[in-house]
Amino acid sequence: MEDRTIPDDLVRLQTAWTATYAALAHAGSGSTTALRRRLLRLSVALWWHPWWATSGAGPAARVELRDRVRAEHDQEVSAA
Repeated sequence: MEDRTIPDDLVRLQTAWTATYAALAHAGSGSTTALRRRLLRLSVALWWHPWWATSGAGPAARVELRDRVRAEHDQEVSAA
């Protein structure tokens, strides 16, 4: 059985993507160019991360990654 543990750097990328997306959603009508560029760079890094090719992980693993980051975020918010 293969080890399909999601690497920490991939979790950090998804966390940064989620935070950037939230910042962009709440940015209002000001300049959002930097946030959009950052979101695009993070999206590319997430999509092409080498783990996806070497782990044999499919779409369900991408969902698991997003769910994990959301759950961690929700825990942090409720603890604060």
